[in-house]
Amino acid sequence: MKTAPVAELMADGRGRDAIGLGRMKSEGLDARHGTILSLEDINVSFDGFKALTNLSLYIGVGELRCIIGPNGAGKTTMMDVITGKTRPDSGSAWFGDTLDLTRMSEVEIAQAGIGRKFQKPTVFEALSVFENLELAQKTDKSVWASLGARLSGEQRDRIDEVFDTIRLGQSRHRPAGLLSHGQKQFLEIGMLLMQAPQLLLLDEPVAGMTDAETEFTAELFKSLARKHSLMVVEHDMGFVETIADHVTVLHQGQVLAEGSLAQVQADERVIEVYLGR
Repeated sequence: MKTAPVAELMADGRGRDAIGLGRMKSEGLDARHGTILSLEDINVSFDGFKALTNLSLYIGVGELRCIIGPNGAGKTTMMDVITGKTRPDSGSAWFGDTLDLTRMSEVEIAQAGIGRKFQKPTVFEALSVFENLELAQKTDKSVWASLGARLSGEQRDRIDEVFDTIRLGQSRHRPAGLLSHGQKQFLEIGMLLMQAPQLLLLDEPVAGMTDAETEFTAELFKSLARKHSLMVVEHDMGFVETIADHVTVLHQGQVLAEGSLAQVQADERVIEVYLGR
């Protein structure tokens, strides 16, 4: 199921109350209207430079949304706002129907169910793949106490489930530092999944991957959608075409266009500022 462009929804007066896909209700998160993320009229300036200008964006529960646009379009700043790293000058940011992200710390936002993966993978290279997933569990214990604690059967089952998802079961005892670049990306995604996030923010996930790794990443993301909501920032248009049923194009801190990939590729404004002839 696809959502209508934001401009059309706002013109109808529906806003975030009806834009969600309504596929499922996120466990532990009030998203009764089917919208997991609502950004409305977000403005961010740095020393007079406008990074985001009246940015409005809505992500439905269980949706896989791709964000594209030229360098400097505001993609990273937008994710910084969502994760609490940057506070907007004005505007609202809601996670589900009740959590005001502008009033929450980065830690609170992560604990509420938003996970972010940066372009460069960050794993504990000296530890085994299994230990990386063990450390990433959603737990109140300290990091090193977690390593010394005895895993319950349920926790082991969860780690095995994630191993199956990211296809690294044969490398479970291998030091993470010996993994390929793509495998490290998969491990970091697995570490995010151990946190049971409702929304995953993924920044250029296939950069530097082989063709086979890119193909698996597409399969992985499509399998994660519905169980999770995904926002994928990516420049690889072939990859975007493989995974996206809805694309948002950012330019100069604003939404330039939204719709299917075919729709945005045919938009003269998008061709001019990003895709070229």
